[in-house]
Amino acid sequence: MRDKVVIVTGASSGIGKALVYELARRGAKIAIASRNIEELLNIEQDLKKNGTDILPVRTDVTKELACKELIEQTVGHFGRIDVLINNAGISMRALLEDLDIGVLHKVMDVNFWGTVYCTKYALPYLIQSKGSLVGIISIAGFIGLPGRTGYAASKFAIRGFLNTVRIETRKKGLHVLIAAPGFTASDIRKKALNAAGRQQGESPRDENHMMSAERCASIIVKGIRKRKREIIMTFIEGKLAVFLSKWLPGLVDKLSYSHMAKEPDSPFK
Repeated sequence: MRDKVVIVTGASSGIGKALVYELARRGAKIAIASRNIEELLNIEQDLKKNGTDILPVRTDVTKELACKELIEQTVGHFGRIDVLINNAGISMRALLEDLDIGVLHKVMDVNFWGTVYCTKYALPYLIQSKGSLVGIISIAGFIGLPGRTGYAASKFAIRGFLNTVRIETRKKGLHVLIAAPGFTASDIRKKALNAAGRQQGESPRDENHMMSAERCASIIVKGIRKRKREIIMTFIEGKLAVFLSKWLPGLVDKLSYSHMAKEPDSPFK
């Protein structure tokens, strides 16, 4: 990854921030994007001490123009793009029957449309460099998670979108990686939207027993280096669940329901 130019969206926290530090450790040049410019500047200040060439760009990925400007600023500063990591995302937690429909729009705008906008404007540069296009989805991009209709829908949509981009560009040397972490310790559950569209505040799960964001980032970067097509992380909640969903879908539905119902203050029992 040394001297590769990488864009990371959602870079101010969680997996995105861990990716930035992992890439910096490997000598990459990095454009970091988030709405939280203060945290981006803190990251920039920290990494510049070690000589990392880093560009913070305040970006709201729900805005097409903002995504276009992110790509343009990156090319203006570094001269090219080798890797785009579409990591920016939000979650939600509520039953569909109780949900304000606007919550679905918000989740799709960040997760799906943010990926579409950034990919669209970065694509010519990625094809030119024969680089890597990466989408960070979730096991929810393979298996429906009850209480997360909008989140699962957005991750399924990203997977379908990127799989199709891969086919369209198969003769142009573009590498497309879809990475699906299992439950990973991050801020995403704390910031998940409730039925009314407000952040729920506290994670309903024990974050201490999850994969760390740093471990997740290391696996993703290794996948980029090896130009893998797909990564499904964790065994039981990841690889095994996805495998069983193809052969025993009814069983996986039952297990998914039971697993999510065990959360404190679960919206269903």
